[in-house]
Amino acid sequence: MPTRLSARDFSMTLALAAIVAFFALRAPSFLGPRNLTMLVIELSITAVLALGMLLIIVPAQIDLSVGSGVGLLGGVASVLVFRFGWSAPAAMVLVVALGVAIWVAMGALIVKQRVPSFIITLGGLLVFKGLHWLVIENATVPVARGGTVNLYSLLTTYYLPPAAGWLLAGAVVAAIGTTGFLARRRREALGIRVEEAELAQSKLLVVAQALALFILIANQYRGVPLAAVLLGLVAWSVGVIMQNTPFGRHLYAIGGNEEAATVSGIAVDRTVIAAFGVNGVIVALTGLLQTAYAGASTTTVGSLMELDAVAACVIGGTSLRGGRGSVVGVMFGALIMATLLNGMTLLAVSPELKFIARGTVLALAVWMDVRLARA
Repeated sequence: MPTRLSARDFSMTLALAAIVAFFALRAPSFLGPRNLTMLVIELSITAVLALGMLLIIVPAQIDLSVGSGVGLLGGVASVLVFRFGWSAPAAMVLVVALGVAIWVAMGALIVKQRVPSFIITLGGLLVFKGLHWLVIENATVPVARGGTVNLYSLLTTYYLPPAAGWLLAGAVVAAIGTTGFLARRRREALGIRVEEAELAQSKLLVVAQALALFILIANQYRGVPLAAVLLGLVAWSVGVIMQNTPFGRHLYAIGGNEEAATVSGIAVDRTVIAAFGVNGVIVALTGLLQTAYAGASTTTVGSLMELDAVAACVIGGTSLRGGRGSVVGVMFGALIMATLLNGMTLLAVSPELKFIARGTVLALAVWMDVRLARA
């Protein structure tokens, strides 16, 4: 039986269109190639972190420590490179390993000791923030020595050549079309309902057009940012994990009904710990991206990013009760958050109003989640 689009599928698109129209009217430069490229980099940072949060929220957990973790791990890498002379790749690998170790430990503490994740990660928020300030000694620590360029700094400053951008876009469209076709064939063979063929083709056409427009705009500035490529890799990886692996299906089962998942033989504790471990990798990557984008580690790097990640998930349809959420939805939610923050920055909105706007969006997102759950 084919599936059809509902009115809810258009809600995020309409909200995004309204936000874009507002900022475009107030600041014509909002739709300029340079600002849109910067928006893509900001989106990449927010969306990567939100995809990690998706892995935590789906099994009905929460992680309030990711923002402070972003600052801490990015700061550790900066200190290793700038003060101790480490090579950027070595520092980045160590930071990723550190992220995995810390988040696996937090996940184990949560599930083994039966302590609510809200409490443990709230404690982590405070501990990581303090450690971050200690590591950088409350100073500004650049990501490179003497103004040189390294792999760390290139994360948000390198752009693909125009031809490479087009080749990448073509490969992405071909990969999406092929995997979608194969998945459709498998579902039909198993008697599982699928989308109407025309709808699937229309979605692929929209994706192709969006990518082509993105490449055209990006090439008018400097090209496709490396950060956008990293976002694509993370989104693809998380999508494969959530939709095509037993681990991903177990996460949904745990979030839907933990007791039923346990009775079904799912290793709940091990699965949740693994989700926190993967999130540690993503937090480390986000820390490197965010610190590279700022150009240095400061005491404000990562501040309140956990709220943006949660808001992106909930806006994108992820239920805070667990059991529901998708990569595409999180990407749309992150795009709305990044667009809102980018537009307010372009209009020179005061920090006070930015905080009010972010809090309002988060509150509305949670309210929508509650309303949809009752429907």
